[in-house]
Amino acid sequence: MGMCRFTGLEDVEYKKVSAALCRMTSAISRGPGREEIPSLDAEQRRVLLDSLRFDQIDARQMTIKSGHAKTCKWLLKMQEYLDWLDVNKLVEHHGFLWIKGKPGTGKSTLMKFAHAHARKTMKDKIITPFFFNARGEDLEKSTAGMYRSLLLQLLERTSELQCVFDSLGLTAMSSSGSHQWSVETLKELFEQAIQLLGGRSLICFIDALDECEERQIRDMVAFFEQLGELAISAGIRFQVCFSSRHYPHITISKGLDLVLEGQEGHDQDITNYLDSELKIGHGKLAEEIRGELQNKASGVFMWVVLVVEILNKENDGGRVHVLRQKLRDIPNDLHELFRQILMRDCYNRDELLLCIQWILFAKQPLKPEELYFAILSGVAPEVIGSGNIDEITTDVMKKFILNSSKGLAEITKSKTPTVQFIHESVRDFLIKENGLGELFPDLGGNFQGQSHDRLKQCCLIYMGIENSAHLGMGKPLPEVSEEEATDFRQVDTNTFPFLEYATHMVLCHADAAESRGVDQGDLIRTFPLANWIKLSNLFEKVKVRRYTQNASLLYILAEHNLSNLIRVHPNNISYVEVEDERYGLPLFAALATGSKEAVQTFME
Repeated sequence: MGMCRFTGLEDVEYKKVSAALCRMTSAISRGPGREEIPSLDAEQRRVLLDSLRFDQIDARQMTIKSGHAKTCKWLLKMQEYLDWLDVNKLVEHHGFLWIKGKPGTGKSTLMKFAHAHARKTMKDKIITPFFFNARGEDLEKSTAGMYRSLLLQLLERTSELQCVFDSLGLTAMSSSGSHQWSVETLKELFEQAIQLLGGRSLICFIDALDECEERQIRDMVAFFEQLGELAISAGIRFQVCFSSRHYPHITISKGLDLVLEGQEGHDQDITNYLDSELKIGHGKLAEEIRGELQNKASGVFMWVVLVVEILNKENDGGRVHVLRQKLRDIPNDLHELFRQILMRDCYNRDELLLCIQWILFAKQPLKPEELYFAILSGVAPEVIGSGNIDEITTDVMKKFILNSSKGLAEITKSKTPTVQFIHESVRDFLIKENGLGELFPDLGGNFQGQSHDRLKQCCLIYMGIENSAHLGMGKPLPEVSEEEATDFRQVDTNTFPFLEYATHMVLCHADAAESRGVDQGDLIRTFPLANWIKLSNLFEKVKVRRYTQNASLLYILAEHNLSNLIRVHPNNISYVEVEDERYGLPLFAALATGSKEAVQTFME
């Protein structure tokens, strides 16, 4: 029998054979004796493909600053990196390279460089990145988000592999066009796609494994090891480059390790950065300061960047004579440097505290305009209802956030920008090292409970601003499907940027505060329920989910699983009283929405 030859992956005949193999593989995966599952059509596959996307899918990667012009190139000459790429050594390391380093050493910048270089120089390979982000949305810091991102990129690059969706069958389709992706389903689809790669090569860059829950990462690494063995046995080229801190340590049976600390190339990167970015000249004193700074850095690039900014500011003020002493006064520990930055003056301390509290404890990452008004609600409530919104530009908000956070917060570069700390080590310092409690001792030992209570107050203040004229609150709300309802919501977004978050999350923050021992009895007694229902209905896009004006607070708490507030509600025994709402009884509302903690509280 003659061997079938193709001109390449785009050959029409190759695609026909590939599609036939795909159908055969799907049939085999279903096993003998099982009912034939019909293939999905192109439109159904497209809908499932689109449902893999999520808003912040590449936010972390886009926000990471690209390496300095003369940095990171050393990686390309490292023997570990060259061995990882060597197809003849795949059997030895199964395609795994793991880059490790201390917090702030520049692992993410190095990974961004490696990914960009691979995309530029390996045009014949499929390159898929994912950068975990503990400061982002749930999908940014979970393996579910990682699998969705990797699968989306792979199937977009190789459309003929979209036949893996056929194994889901028509039951995967929903009338809304969305799909609830489980981790196990995503893993199955990813494995099927790997098996169908054929002569293609897939290279994944997965950054910051330590920014995802350890249990999820251990499961993912074990799964990838299985994929590595499968790929080796099937002659498929599948390679993965991980990066993480040293802890938690996860052992893999085969793979290459590259530790950043002590690498000559990494140290040279710091030298190059100082030569270019430390604007203090190149005289004898300047070079001595550069040498001292590099020794003190111990390879932590984040520390270098922050110290360079401090010294440049002194130099710009003509204070060259204090540069050496200033450097010696700066602590060489990254967390201690954060402490010094946050304590260096007493200017606008309340703004600083509230900014930190919002970034740490918001129920979801806030957009810049949301954070701006969230902070003002706490420190200058008289300003937020003044009607001068047109004068508050994006640039004004950015400057305010930079100043309020003392430079330790940044705005992500994504389709929907949000605010986060410049590095996960800032969060580590504030929470794990109790930095927040030490910086603001008035919070006592219960800084999380006190913080949620403060955020609740900000939400209540913002909800209480005079907005009825703008939102038409004095007349009946239009139907959710009507254009007028959409216009109202748009007016809110433009004129009252924080109002939707404040409405949706005020009770969530109160519940979190109560769970940590900050009594919310006064809130239950004085909560502006009528106003909250009007605002909630305004933002609700599904008619059946709107409340009547007679809805009880207990019913709302039950539907939102706010068990701690239910516990302190004075009439919590009325959970079996029928109301004119979607589910009738508060108990039924809790059961219907899967609010397990609320149900448990009612049963106590």
